[in-house]
Parts: sequence; structure tokens; C-alpha cells
Amino acid sequence: MGRLLATPERAAEIEEGRLAHGHKIEVVEGQILTRMLPPGAVHQGLAFKVQPLEGVSLDDLADPAQGVIVMLDQLTDPQNVGAVFRSALAFGARGIVVQDRHAPALAGALAKAAVGATERLPHARVTNLSRALERLADLGWRAVGLDGSAEQTLEEALDAQPTVLVMGSEGDGIRRLVAEHCDVLAKIPMPGGFESLNVSNAAAVALYEAARAQRG
Repeated sequence: MGRLLATPERAAEIEEGRLAHGHKIEVVEGQILTRMLPPGAVHQGLAFKVQPLEGVSLDDLADPAQGVIVMLDQLTDPQNVGAVFRSALAFGARGIVVQDRHAPALAGALAKAAVGATERLPHARVTNLSRALERLADLGWRAVGLDGSAEQTLEEALDAQPTVLVMGSEGDGIRRLVAEHCDVLAKIPMPGGFESLNVSNAAAVALYEAARAQRG
């Protein structure tokens, strides 16, 4: 069960010191509460500490092969990752795969940017993305990596097969070994002449196209 923390002033506003589901209020001073939270967090005198969200196994996420999965290759900005979760949920993705050592915790700024999507969309943390792609291929998935220098467009590369959309970091893109495990690399055409999208925006475009391709 989580811990509900409140400053004395906010605790006094809540009758009998209890909320629904039996959560008892722990009264702490405002400065202490601020130090307990991530930098920049706005608590307004209340904070609810919960257990970290548990992921699922890769096989549980991907078997049977159907629909779209998003794989994030070393995206470390919490707000971008949170926005990708939000888009993935909106466009009906099965879930998200991240590397356990190079992905932010599903809390704080990430959870705020996701607007509840982290609680509703399954995710799998894996040790090695290349081996994860090999396992996904065995299960019947086709991996499409986003690369701005690719020859094919995303529309050309996508089809109705179960698809893993592989997204790289904004600075370095998909790492070489991960890219080599993709079935195809594709780009988002940008006729406006400004060939740069925030990775979360690129993910939203890619998810829209993938969802359309799934419908045939």
C-alpha cells in the first residue's frame, strides 16, 4: 500500500485523517516533503508515494504476435518517454519495451507527461535490446527502425504484419547493433525542409502510420 504524506495544514483539511481505501495520512513539514520528492516537483502540500510499477515479461507482452509494440533504444529524457507512452496508448499499441539500464523510472516527470498511460500500458524491461528483437522475431514480429537517413519512407516500410517500432535517442538515433537487428529502416518524410522532430512527436507520427497499416 502507498504512503500518503501531507503538511500539517493540508492534513487538517482532511476529516479524521483518513482517505478511501484505508490510507492513513503521515504528517510531515513542507520542507521535508519537498526534499523527499524529485527536483521541481509541485506537491501543494500532498504527496502519495507508491510502489514502482512492475513490468511484464517480453513473452507476456508479445505473445501472441499481433498489433504494434514500441521499443525505445536508450531514450533517457523522462518527458519524452512519458509522451511516447501516452501516444502508444492512444494509438492502441500493445506495449513498450525498454532497456533496463538505460531507461528512466516510470515515475515523477515521466508519469506526469504520460498522463496515466504508464498505469494502463504494459511495459517490458529487458537486458539486451538486440536479443529482445531476436526473440520477437521468433514470435512472429517484424522490426521497423526509424532512421532519418533511411531510403524507404515509413509508409513504404509498414504493412499489416505484427510490428515493432524501434525508436532511438534524439542525439544518436538507433544504435548500430540494434539497427542491424531491424528488418527494415524507414524515415518520416518531411517536405517542409526542417528535417528534425522531437522523438516523442516522431513516435506519434510513426504510431499513427503503423495503426493505419495494421487496419490494411
